[in-house]
Amino acid sequence: MSVRPDKRRVAASFSKAAGSYDSVAQLQRDVGRQLLWYLPLSLRPERWLDLGCGTGHFSRALAEWYPNAQGVAVDIAEGMLQHARKAGGAQCFVAGDAEQLPLREQSCDLIFSSLALQWCGDFQAVLGEASRVLRPGGVLAFSSLCVGTLQELRDSWQAVDGFVHVNRFRALEDYQELCTDSGLHLGTLQVRAHRLHYADLRSLTHGLKALGAHNLNEGRPAGLTGRARLRALAEAYEPHRQPEGLPCTYQVIYGVLQKE
Repeated sequence: MSVRPDKRRVAASFSKAAGSYDSVAQLQRDVGRQLLWYLPLSLRPERWLDLGCGTGHFSRALAEWYPNAQGVAVDIAEGMLQHARKAGGAQCFVAGDAEQLPLREQSCDLIFSSLALQWCGDFQAVLGEASRVLRPGGVLAFSSLCVGTLQELRDSWQAVDGFVHVNRFRALEDYQELCTDSGLHLGTLQVRAHRLHYADLRSLTHGLKALGAHNLNEGRPAGLTGRARLRALAEAYEPHRQPEGLPCTYQVIYGVLQKE
């Protein structure tokens, strides 16, 4: 399935959410920490790139992991970069697109990207840019989202109407094919489910909005969602409830590729 979110909407949405992002980003923290542990122990980068750095949490983590390396942080959302610059971690903070990186060829030893590349419509271009920017022996480590993410919300909306209310994500098979054909050596590619729980539907949708990760795909319904439809959605979601609350499942793919 083609995944083509509007990049201007993506940038605007995450810029707007910059002030609230860290307060609701537990999933992002958990996934990013897991991705750090996938990094090869032998890796000693001179320069790393935090691609889709957001508010810079993992730029600061990378600076601690690799204290002698130079760090570059890139994000498409200027609002996120403003927050990241204040907290530091990287030496350079640059507005840029993963499909067209504003970096020189063979300028990085590590590209770290956690929960950002799902917003890129052309993942082949992302891999091509990574190959161009990495030095021989350099590593691309990424986490992203794939089909099955927010499935409970998707199924509940399907019971209410036929509109696209939930972001579409790339299939695992597409990731496998594109990574295999990238020219980079594929070391790791696996999917792990991460599940959050919420007391009610309002808490869940508030969390998505505060992250800037609400519906950004084409085909979304125009205008506000009426109270009657929200009540219908809440009723449709309720059968999914678990003892911990309403589940919200993310299918996270972890990939590690190396330039030979």
